[in-house]
Amino acid sequence: MKKIYLLLSLLSVCSLGLAQKIPRFNPDTVLTVTIDSAITITSTRLTAETFINEIINDTSFYAAFRNMKKYSFNAENRIFTYDKANAVEGKIYRRIYHNNTGPYKMEILEKRDEGNVYKRNGKYSLYTVEMFDYIFMNAYNSDFVPSAPISGAKGESNESYKDKLKTLIFSPGRPIKGVPFIGNKTQIFTPNMRQYYDYTFYRGTYLDSIPVYRFKVALKPDLSGWTEGGMMIKELVTIFDMRNFQILGRYVDMKYGNLAFDFDVQMNIELGYFGEEKTLLPTKISYQGNWDIPFKREERASFLILHKGYK
Repeated sequence: MKKIYLLLSLLSVCSLGLAQKIPRFNPDTVLTVTIDSAITITSTRLTAETFINEIINDTSFYAAFRNMKKYSFNAENRIFTYDKANAVEGKIYRRIYHNNTGPYKMEILEKRDEGNVYKRNGKYSLYTVEMFDYIFMNAYNSDFVPSAPISGAKGESNESYKDKLKTLIFSPGRPIKGVPFIGNKTQIFTPNMRQYYDYTFYRGTYLDSIPVYRFKVALKPDLSGWTEGGMMIKELVTIFDMRNFQILGRYVDMKYGNLAFDFDVQMNIELGYFGEEKTLLPTKISYQGNWDIPFKREERASFLILHKGYK
């Protein structure tokens, strides 16, 4: 049960959103993209298959997080936890300098905690926050994103399960073996699953200067309630650099429930180019979500993570 609990807690970090109204941090990448015009499949050589293949085969989006180890940078992290009435219950603020000029050192420049944040043993009161810390802040691990998403294997530790669930962030559409209750529900690009989704893409401008395509995969509006309820990924938006098809941003909306648990989460990740080599690095991560399993406290949280000053 402990392993399942950890898995479910990470699910909330691997997606994002709230069924009820909680203050939002502009979670959809589209808010950073100025849309110029819609594109019809017949008016361009591009097809939905072009974008799908790029999403499935891309490794550079994950590599952007791995590349953080090569740079020193400032991070500003805001975390909010909520009670059942969606009133703020706890607040965590961190301004951190990640110094990678020598042996890695994380320097806390500013730290503020309010409300119900920690357990008596000093660990975070919510597993959602602990999983956020593991994936994106790593206060318990000196190496950022220490290992790539991996496939299932017998005898895996809880740490490897956490790593597998990173796939929900970095490689949506791929299967995740060994994750209880989810099965192949992440494989939205299989022939059987494609019948339930609409595909649209638009031309636009990212950060006021970069020409991009915004490719959106969303559930069809006329699905029955039973069919829609069985689809875990409700919407997936990917931002492509029009010049080189590099993925610059991703938004995912996931919701699922059964007798064992339910979650409703949304997450947005944005990247930017840095240095003369135009290396892609994370600049913004926003999350909001709730999840619940029997006999455990429902967890509701939202995060905003900003990375600046890479050098």
